[in-house]
Amino acid sequence: MDFQLTEDQRDLQQGVRELLAGRFDREALRDLADGPEGPVLDRELWRELGAAGFFALRLPESEGGVGLGLPEAVLAFEEAGRALLPGPLVATHLAAGAVEGAATGDTVVTAVDSSGLVPWLDAADVVRGDAAGAVPVRSADPLTPLHRAPARPPAAQDPVAVLLTAAEQLGSAARSCETAVTYARERSQFGQPIGAFQAVKHLCAQMLVRTELARAAVYAAAVTADPAEIRAAGLLADEAAVRGARDCLQVYGGMGFTWEADVHLHLKRAWLRSELGPSAGAVEEEWAAAL
Repeated sequence: MDFQLTEDQRDLQQGVRELLAGRFDREALRDLADGPEGPVLDRELWRELGAAGFFALRLPESEGGVGLGLPEAVLAFEEAGRALLPGPLVATHLAAGAVEGAATGDTVVTAVDSSGLVPWLDAADVVRGDAAGAVPVRSADPLTPLHRAPARPPAAQDPVAVLLTAAEQLGSAARSCETAVTYARERSQFGQPIGAFQAVKHLCAQMLVRTELARAAVYAAAVTADPAEIRAAGLLADEAAVRGARDCLQVYGGMGFTWEADVHLHLKRAWLRSELGPSAGAVEEEWAAAL
């Protein structure tokens, strides 16, 4: 099976990266994180994403969509993860074609996940699932406001939602790795870049290995669409994102623990996403049953 990206897929990936670099660069990210009133969903950017086909990527052309597949959606969400793009991206993407305005970005859709968490409830126009009685809770991620709905019987999570979340985790892991390597080249101690020290080399190498392993699993699951493979890819992506951000923080040293460094934003988002999916134990049981 060939997992090499086609020219069209590379163009799509680059196009999404350029769009986000132009509309949601580091300055915009920090403005949102540092805002005194908390994060506010950028409706204009949401509509631009809709116009670019982000939410309608998998919608058939006959229904006004782009007509692409799950592998292309994974590439787009990977770029969103790199940029730490906020908002209920997965829920709105899944609602395209089912909820009016979701495909074009005119309608923001959120969903109650299996744990009862509801991201961006106040900013959403449509909520999928029962959010009656939801109350605001403190979020680990300053860019993702959360509500929690009262406990209900857990619902099976859409495998596509799991995979697209894994793609976001993959993008965040890759960005953390790149950030750590860049800092290790620029920061000097004892007259040489810290990247020359063996301990730092090992951290960066481990980050890269975890990221590439997760990438292979996520891309493969996008091709096969096998639910068990998707769950496993989600676990690997969670590990790559969480441990990658923690290792990046270690490479930064004391600077990494400050609010001004972006490392903590990737770590907190990775923590949050890892809680939205199925637990590691549940995935292991699923794999055991499949075997």
